[in-house]
Amino acid sequence: MTSRFFSRTGSGTASDARRRARVIVWAAGGAVALGFMAALEIAARRYGLPGPIAHQAREAIFAPASGPLLYASMALMLVVLTWRRRFIAIGAAAAIDIAFALVRWAVDADQGYGNGALWVILGCAVLAVTRRSGPERVLLLKGVGLGLLLVAGRKTGDTWLLITSKTRPEVLDQYVAAADNALGSPSWLVGRLVAATGPAGAGFLDWVYVKLAVAAVVVAVWQLRHVAAEGRFPRHHLVRTFLLIGLLGPGIYMIFPVVGPVFAYGPDGGQWAVANLWPETLPRITDPVHMPFDEITPRNCMPSLHTAWAVVIFIHSRKGPRPLRLAGTLWLIATLAATLGFGYHYGVDLVAGVVFTLTIEAALRAHDRGWERAGVLLVLHGAVVFTAFLVSYRYLSMEMAGHPWVSGPLLILAMVSVIHLYVRTTRRWDAQPAPAPPPVEQRTDPVRPELSSAETAGGTAKRP
Repeated sequence: MTSRFFSRTGSGTASDARRRARVIVWAAGGAVALGFMAALEIAARRYGLPGPIAHQAREAIFAPASGPLLYASMALMLVVLTWRRRFIAIGAAAAIDIAFALVRWAVDADQGYGNGALWVILGCAVLAVTRRSGPERVLLLKGVGLGLLLVAGRKTGDTWLLITSKTRPEVLDQYVAAADNALGSPSWLVGRLVAATGPAGAGFLDWVYVKLAVAAVVVAVWQLRHVAAEGRFPRHHLVRTFLLIGLLGPGIYMIFPVVGPVFAYGPDGGQWAVANLWPETLPRITDPVHMPFDEITPRNCMPSLHTAWAVVIFIHSRKGPRPLRLAGTLWLIATLAATLGFGYHYGVDLVAGVVFTLTIEAALRAHDRGWERAGVLLVLHGAVVFTAFLVSYRYLSMEMAGHPWVSGPLLILAMVSVIHLYVRTTRRWDAQPAPAPPPVEQRTDPVRPELSSAETAGGTAKRP
């Protein structure tokens, strides 16, 4: 009896310890996220503008500026609900938006939509805390958190861009433009091609560029379609990588501020531009220097996060049905064309963005597998290549421009090496699923050895 009691206690203690560890990790992550958003809120207030928290709170009542994103966030949350509850939630969101629209029409206020989606997400959070318990509560709160994270990530990114424009008065566009000669300055070429397509081509690319988050949600919803039935989220999915890219990317902007060809060498730069050259004439750079620029334009070029997010959509759509795979490929190609064709990025931005994405994606998957040797090598390789890109763009730009037939292929080969290693490693991982977590330690009952601690803890043992 005594042995069975201690066996049962030991098993429960191990399970409780793992549960407490998970709670501590989630609580620490939440605290860090809230602290980060609070810091951004304070920083934005210093410049006389509302931060991410104020922006999000405002959209609960006033006309949202991101209606499609709010409904996309609600769609992410709906993966944890049954079909009946999904229809109820969608109907409630639509009814709330209609009510808000009627009130705004009556008081002659600006119209918008998305309040209903936000209210439904917040209502599900309240419902989870007050009316649910156990695994059902945890699953619903995870769905709410996923939806809110997508919206918060967008608001946080907007604040980050504001901070880059205020705190980085000088930009490195001349260095990047010189280094871009190694690739043939593709932004100038694609810019002329997009202009030749007329309003139809430019309009389509602009729609793809702006709706990138919605495309990501479509792929994410497909990946998470079985969450409600299985009662848990998959180990790895698109949203994790998407959000981490948005968190880490702006930090690189602070280190390597660049505004892009259409601003530094085009009409959108106004008096701050070197000259109005983009996309008709290639700039001649003999001695690149730090360029002063305005306090409005975000320094959000290096690396290209639109490229990074489009690559994530492409990667995570590969295991989907044929229409989803085709859509992922189309979105990647159109996004690359838009980033270059609108003059928002240089070619070297895109190369760096691909390596940046694969490194983050590899790190998340390697973490899920316990940081095996192959995963560590893949992440280190990607990080070294990405760092080498930034260093070469800054300190070897003229050498790259002077020897394009050497530096250009080297850039592409370095990017391809990361792609090849990522594909080879992940294929091996897919063929060999990640090991299951270690089982609870088994202890044998000295009185009845055939009864293990797991059996006695589960209540299957009978009294002698």
